[in-house]
Amino acid sequence: MTDKKPKLVVSTGAGISAESGISTFRDAGGLWEQYPVMDVASADGFERNPALVHRFYNERRVALGNARPNRAHEILHELEKYFDVYVITQNVDDLHERAGSTRVLHLHGELMKMRAVDDPGFIRPLEGYDATTSPDTVVEGHHMRPHIVFFQEAVPMFEPATELAAQADIFVIIGTSLAVYPAAALVRYVRPGVPVYYIDPHPDNAPAGVTVIKATATEGMAELERILLKR
Repeated sequence: MTDKKPKLVVSTGAGISAESGISTFRDAGGLWEQYPVMDVASADGFERNPALVHRFYNERRVALGNARPNRAHEILHELEKYFDVYVITQNVDDLHERAGSTRVLHLHGELMKMRAVDDPGFIRPLEGYDATTSPDTVVEGHHMRPHIVFFQEAVPMFEPATELAAQADIFVIIGTSLAVYPAAALVRYVRPGVPVYYIDPHPDNAPAGVTVIKATATEGMAELERILLKR
């Protein structure tokens, strides 16, 4: 009979993908300076100008094709040798999967998928990073949209994410400001006494009782790996 691996639940945000060259909305020089966020990432924006929203995510897909997983993604995969690792990500890229992580829950949707405008459960993969969609994209009679959770929409995967957080033996937060809800609330579902680590170069919103590793995702994950493997 083998020992059960501890459940390591990891919540990742834009900071882990930024080191792979994925632009974020909030950082200086980020996407907010190129696109008003509510034009391209809100339900109202999609209703006003669906062509712009489709074009925006087509561009994000091309950029994703030019990006590669970084060392932080790789370490998370490597930790599966020692832990039962579950990743909850706010990111819509596929860098965790490309690094080899086998259990990834996407809170805010996925760039490499599209879904029906009239049926949230009708989801189809996109073939290749150069795949494009438009308001005229129709699959099996359904007009399609990016498989992205827009601002002003519910986050359907939040409840499964809270269940994972509640089951964690170790909980880790990487590369997020802890200012975007509901994702920022996941730490509240962690059981009392469970160790929580927060990796971020600007951990201004760190909750009480959390072990802060003030570093980038790649530097912080190298440090966390050392800490966890000593346990």
